[in-house]
Amino acid sequence: MRRRKIALAVTAAASLVTGAGILTALPASAAAGCSVTYTVSSSWPGGFGANVTIKNLGDPLTSWTLVWNYTAGQTVTQAWNTSLTQSGSTVTAKNAGYNGSIGTNATASFGFNGSAGGSNPAPTAFTLNGVACTGGVTNPTSSPTPSTSTPSTGVPSDAVWSGSGQWDNWTSNGYTVYNNIWGSGAGTQTAWARTPSNWGVIANHPRTSGIKSYPNVSYTLNRTLSSLSTLSSSYNVTVPSAGDFVTSYDIWANNNAYEIMIWTNKLGAVGPIAEQYDANGAVPSARDVNVGGATWNIYRGSNGVNTVYSFVRTSNSNSGTLNVLAMLNWLRTNNWWGDVTLGQFQFGYEISGTAGQAAFTTNSYNLGFS
Repeated sequence: MRRRKIALAVTAAASLVTGAGILTALPASAAAGCSVTYTVSSSWPGGFGANVTIKNLGDPLTSWTLVWNYTAGQTVTQAWNTSLTQSGSTVTAKNAGYNGSIGTNATASFGFNGSAGGSNPAPTAFTLNGVACTGGVTNPTSSPTPSTSTPSTGVPSDAVWSGSGQWDNWTSNGYTVYNNIWGSGAGTQTAWARTPSNWGVIANHPRTSGIKSYPNVSYTLNRTLSSLSTLSSSYNVTVPSAGDFVTSYDIWANNNAYEIMIWTNKLGAVGPIAEQYDANGAVPSARDVNVGGATWNIYRGSNGVNTVYSFVRTSNSNSGTLNVLAMLNWLRTNNWWGDVTLGQFQFGYEISGTAGQAAFTTNSYNLGFS
């Protein structure tokens, strides 16, 4: 299908959303409101350029985070006047150091280039600092907030911790279990833990586009690849039989310049970030690679800020032991990166949607390194 080379402008409204990792909150007493103009300014085979203008209709802002979802596999490859990341279909744009302040009825703009397949529909929903951009102003008493209600059942009676808040977390022996609800249109979710090796999530998210959450257990390594003689991990999980989700390691390197995902199982409408896409979805950069104790299709791509490498297991597995060091050294041997410094080492569930209330349970988990 040929893409029309015209400028497309859209002013859109959205449901509540926040960026991953850090919640940029409005002051408790602030009135909030916004409109967004998204313009595809140019297009070419396989790619496009776009400009985004935010208009703040509420009280003055000192920083901003804008979030939207793509519906046709578009990927941002380069951005300016913003710090921009992409996880799956969800794009998160934050202010640069010099354009965080937006007064009432003032604007801020940024631009980016992206890749697209056969179609390139504009997003139809945006949120700014967790508030839907409807073109109106929301008073503090009616500002939308993430749901924190607890699912009715599923948390074990002997759990030592549980949390239903968007960023609720619990730390023990250097490991942190995060509830981590960050995507647009999320439902309810409660994380619980007996130990960092035995924890789980009860979630009820709509099966709409975009990632809703990544509940996980995290440990910070702060080790160079060359300094490690071993790095391995074992897992045993129980996951639902329906829904859209991935059981995945998420490893960060060089101050988050690199993101390495290891998908041990997947179900439903999910796919990795890649350099190329075809009618079947993401195209692997390397196929049927036997490394680390399993066989993988390996994808490389970019979310516009981070380089993303994804090891996607060719057959689903709910338990196993991985030689993670061998997998990371495969990237180095093939000149995909060098002697990087590994930061956060995470394991959890990237959930796009569930078939009603669903339980994800980490029966056992181990991380070992020397």
